Amino acid sequence: MTAEDFTEGAPEAVRSRLALALDVDDIVEAQRLARVLQPWFGVAKVGLELFSASGPEVIETMIDDGFSVFADLKLLDIPTTVRKAARVMGSLGASYLTVHTRAGVDHLAAGVEGFTDGAIAAGLPIPTCLGITVLTSEQADPRALEQRIAFAVAAGCPGVVCAASDLQMVIDRAPELLTVVPGIRPAGVGADDQARPATPSGAIAAGAGLLVIGRAVTAAADPRAAAAAIAAEVAASM
Repeated sequence: MTAEDFTEGAPEAVRSRLALALDVDDIVEAQRLARVLQPWFGVAKVGLELFSASGPEVIETMIDDGFSVFADLKLLDIPTTVRKAARVMGSLGASYLTVHTRAGVDHLAAGVEGFTDGAIAAGLPIPTCLGITVLTSEQADPRALEQRIAFAVAAGCPGVVCAASDLQMVIDRAPELLTVVPGIRPAGVGADDQARPATPSGAIAAGAGLLVIGRAVTAAADPRAAAAAIAAEVAASM
């Protein structure tokens, strides 16, 4: 398969594994980007920048536009606060939410519990709380990574966010976890601030479940063509 096979969009099996990072500070621009790239991306990632600018409205907007929403808020606070914040995200309909694992099991378990309870109370499907292991802008300490994977398992967290280079340890320690991999850069695209980037095909081959892609597409001269090329690469690696 080549990019030409995906010029009009990608099949759902590919779209569901691609999350578009909407790293902008304006809901109108975010919605424009999302609509342009929706034929290739099934998940819209809302990070701190966009959520700070637009709040819960952007979660609801992306859901209304047909996306699964990845609320990448990287919660890190006392368990009670994390539980309450996660409950709000669950009630809004977010499908994914990130909580740091570094604070330990109680902190992460509070996120899992709150996120699940919020969705159930709103009559929504049970969402996926993701434990942030080691940021892709950092070099991984194997001992810290192993401990954080163990925290995720003990907390009942159904997935983790990790660099592609950390996937093997996650798979070895907890193969049941959904693995979400940011820092994806096609060959020839600059790494920017990512210390441990990976190509789409490399991440999929290593066992990634969901790829997070931002500037490689949104900053491309032709975002649609860039998206089609990534979709083709992912499809060929599945």
